Amino acid sequence: MRKSHPVRRVVLATAATVSGVVLLLSLKPASDPAAASAAGAAPQATAAGQESPQGGSRGAAPAGSGTVTGDAVRTRYGAVQVRLTVGNGRITKAEAVQAPTGGLSDQKTQLAVPKLNQEAVAAGTADIDAVSGATYTSEGYRKSLQSALDRMEQAPSGASGSSGAARARTVTGKAVRTQYGPVQVRITVTDGRITRAEAVQAPTGGLSDRKTQLAVPKLNQEAVAAGTADIDAVSGATYTSTGYRQSLQSALDQAGG
Repeated sequence: MRKSHPVRRVVLATAATVSGVVLLLSLKPASDPAAASAAGAAPQATAAGQESPQGGSRGAAPAGSGTVTGDAVRTRYGAVQVRLTVGNGRITKAEAVQAPTGGLSDQKTQLAVPKLNQEAVAAGTADIDAVSGATYTSEGYRKSLQSALDRMEQAPSGASGSSGAARARTVTGKAVRTQYGPVQVRITVTDGRITRAEAVQAPTGGLSDRKTQLAVPKLNQEAVAAGTADIDAVSGATYTSTGYRQSLQSALDQAGG
């Protein structure tokens, strides 16, 4: 009987060793770095999928604050142009700097534009409903709004950095009435200097078309070169030149002089 004790001890020790090995093998997958990495990959992919709707190009583009003006869209009854104010990546204000005027158009513009402005801010996109009775104005508004949104998306990719984007802003002056039609100037100011000037409104029709085509490019160049509203009138376009200077001055006042 005493000789059998060592054998039993060997058997028991072997059984304990096998049990320990089995236990370690059963625990190894949970502690394997490769397995742990694979297990964590699925939750990370799910999180990325949930964030993508908020981090898409339209949501991420207007990351800062500033003012963006859309294209002037010609409609059957006049031009429509939308300007957006963006704060912390969201549209905080929308306004029509151009809209059809004269006769019945005045009533339709007064009815439609405030509603369109509200919808643009609420929706944050150009997918807004047309106002009944102002179909042409609504369509022009949406197109100009979309062009403004497109510029908001493109701005970060073209900017050298957030601080550089913050130094550039666009300001639109008041629409000044002249004998032949309104004149309105929009300027881009970068680091305190006018880097671009353009007339978003100018007299049209008949002889006014030729005078506008002649005068406005010269006035734009002078505004950038002078950096002030103290620019010379263009010969043969006195009224347009005067309206241009007045609108330019109002834009400079908004930009802080």
